[in-house]
Amino acid sequence: MKTSIVLYCRPGFEKECGAEIQEKSAWYEVYGYLEIVKKQGIVFWHVYQKEDAEKLMENLPLGKLVFTRQWFISLTEKIALPEYNRVEAIAEAMGQDWQYADLRMETPDTNDGNALSKFCRKLAVPLRQHLRKEGVLTVKGDNQGATLHILFFSGQEAIIGYSMRGNSSPYPMGINRLKFPSKAPSRSTLKLDEAFLTFIPRADWDERLTSGMNAVDLGAAPGGWTYQLVRRGMMVSAVDNGPMAESLMETGQVKHFQIDGFKFKPAKQNVYWLVCDMVEKPHRVAYLMVQWLLHGYCKEAIFNLKLPMKGRYQQVSKDLQMIKDMFAEHQVRYRLQAKHLYYDREEITVHARLLTPPPLAQK
Repeated sequence: MKTSIVLYCRPGFEKECGAEIQEKSAWYEVYGYLEIVKKQGIVFWHVYQKEDAEKLMENLPLGKLVFTRQWFISLTEKIALPEYNRVEAIAEAMGQDWQYADLRMETPDTNDGNALSKFCRKLAVPLRQHLRKEGVLTVKGDNQGATLHILFFSGQEAIIGYSMRGNSSPYPMGINRLKFPSKAPSRSTLKLDEAFLTFIPRADWDERLTSGMNAVDLGAAPGGWTYQLVRRGMMVSAVDNGPMAESLMETGQVKHFQIDGFKFKPAKQNVYWLVCDMVEKPHRVAYLMVQWLLHGYCKEAIFNLKLPMKGRYQQVSKDLQMIKDMFAEHQVRYRLQAKHLYYDREEITVHARLLTPPPLAQK
């Protein structure tokens, strides 16, 4: 049987997901070949030995992959499921060699896949009960062990696999589905909300995402990202030539600067967060963000880099390398993360933070 790492990504970005896992695998001398399921958001990275798959998933952090939302190692190839006794068919196919702490019933992130979700929820109850009875799933509350994944392509076909709990997404299919807040002025607000949830550990929220902080939003209008800063109690400088939502201005927490985001500089070096979702060439945005950090204009930055129509992975690699090179030139330690988030479309979201004092800050 072929051993595969199954990767989930946004439908239409399978090529980028595949190119990335192929490149990153080579870092660990793990080689194989790709099988891409177009417009399904699924990529198979077929490796030559099972040990290679485990080696990769033990050493390559999921957070280092930009385009992969979730991944798991296959235990089976596609198995046929009878119309009746699906529970027994799944249990027989996976065997009893492993014990798992959790069960994920998953589908492709497509309209057809979403239509399967009701079927999966219904099947999950008897399947979970059966696997616990057989000792394949741990008792409720025991979180020690790998996560069991069952990817359904239909009610008659599925793949079974597992992921390591410390190196996988906590969300089914790697998707953190958020509710759109009715008071937000645009749906782009979900991008920054997801970014905070993805990049900032909850244990750090009291220190890094707290009331009273100063923030700057470049390209703010009409205020989707500003809304996320305001709801966390921050004071925001919203920079955009366009109008801001009146509901945000009425909070008293927002000051609107009608100026080009590339020309704005804060009057004081008391800004903690810089956020930016400007529709601009990605290398210009990336360069601007690094300059803000190096000059000490902000402590942390979250920003979007727009993707071209072609060569998207190559452009992302180039932009992120430019950021790393600029930090290296000034010999600073830093934290850099990038992800194609669920609420992103033709862009990736980047988080950058200096871990050493900004070298170009005015004394």
